[in-house]
Amino acid sequence: MLNQKELSKLIKGEIVNHFLLLKKCEVKTTTTNKNYLLLELGDQSQVLTGFLWDGFEEFQKVAVVGCVVKVSGEINEFNSKLNIKINSIRCCDENDGVSVTDFIPKSKREISVMEKELKKRVDRISNFYIKSLLNLILEDSVYEKFVKVPAGKAWHHAYIHGLLEHTLEIIRICDLMCDIHYEINRDLLICAAILHDLGKVEELTFDGNFDYSDKGKLIGHIVISAMLINEKSKLIEGFPEELKNQIIHLVLSHQGKLEFASPVVPKMLEAIVLYHADELSAKTNAYKCAIENDANGNNKWTKYLSLVSTSLYIPEEYGKSYEEVKESLFD
Repeated sequence: MLNQKELSKLIKGEIVNHFLLLKKCEVKTTTTNKNYLLLELGDQSQVLTGFLWDGFEEFQKVAVVGCVVKVSGEINEFNSKLNIKINSIRCCDENDGVSVTDFIPKSKREISVMEKELKKRVDRISNFYIKSLLNLILEDSVYEKFVKVPAGKAWHHAYIHGLLEHTLEIIRICDLMCDIHYEINRDLLICAAILHDLGKVEELTFDGNFDYSDKGKLIGHIVISAMLINEKSKLIEGFPEELKNQIIHLVLSHQGKLEFASPVVPKMLEAIVLYHADELSAKTNAYKCAIENDANGNNKWTKYLSLVSTSLYIPEEYGKSYEEVKESLFD
């Protein structure tokens, strides 16, 4: 365990003497034509921008995005946003006794609890073909990646076990809608909720810095998911063609609109529920993480978020620690 203060708990003026994960490293030029190094540095709690103004040439030659670096500097503030003014930086080696895994953000939920929840939900499915398909797909290496991979590179659930957490949230939302509307095919909807983002096990790389694989860039997780469903359903004797097409339709349409990269728009009752459940889980998590990331300091608003074309208001409660909020919730 690292014996250093989390980035999210540092305030303006505090000294930085930290091991951090290098997430970005670019040479920039000021309006006066002076070069400087712009970096993004993070731990499990937060990512901050770092600036190195002089003597960065040697570091730049050996720096690799995704590696661990030792940073000395100070927390600065500009336009109500905290950053790191770097005095020195170096790449770490095995003698430092740190690992990339120490810095990769992880879900706050216990992985064992989430795995049990997923298993219980699959066990509740009554349709033989749907349950057989899920059990066939969620095995061995695919399952190992499924419970570990983030749900996204940066926007929502962008941390280890993020896809599993996101999937379980969608399942709960979908189950609620099934309780309200008896016409919904619950087994079909829950199956698609579990499989809708399955292709991210091949779309995303997550050993160090989160990024897209070549296959992910060329094909995308939606099509990868559909291909896998089509392939595995052929291994189940008598798997109904119509059921297979319905599951694939829900997966293909789960982003709702063609301009959002869905190959088709929702054309089934279950498909529109899945689309909105996915949106609700993703947007809620994205907003929450954006607020948490910018809550440190005196600012009442996050930075401008281009994906939603606005800044977000930061309530006063976000200045409290998790322990304080937890205690108030359970008093």
